[in-house]
Amino acid sequence: MAHRFITQAVIVGARVFGRAFAEAYRQASASSKYAQSSIPNSGSSTSKNFISSGLTLDEACKILNVKPPQGGSANVEEVMDRFKRLFDANDPAKGGSFYLQSKILRARERIELEVREAQEAAEREAEIKEGWKPKVWKDR
Repeated sequence: MAHRFITQAVIVGARVFGRAFAEAYRQASASSKYAQSSIPNSGSSTSKNFISSGLTLDEACKILNVKPPQGGSANVEEVMDRFKRLFDANDPAKGGSFYLQSKILRARERIELEVREAQEAAEREAEIKEGWKPKVWKDR
């Protein structure tokens, strides 16, 4: 009789777990589709950057208390100084918050990404202006 009770308990538990897992998967799928549709210009690189880091440039600048990059250039030394100071102040070993530390890290990465993309775009524009000049090794 005990084996029958145990078997029924295992089957009911597996059924409950299976339904919960299926519902969680449906919710995660719907949430992902909603997030993709809610971001304007979902084909642009800026929206892809938002998805990967979870921060907008404005949020990243507010976290580190720096001015947004103007024309693709930012005061990298100021950003790094603020990053190091805030990152060290929120060290969990010193009683800080791991969550805040990760937000500070993501903010620095987001600003660096924006600056790097702007520099690459400026380099492409400069190359287009001057024309394509291949590097050719001439025989001597």
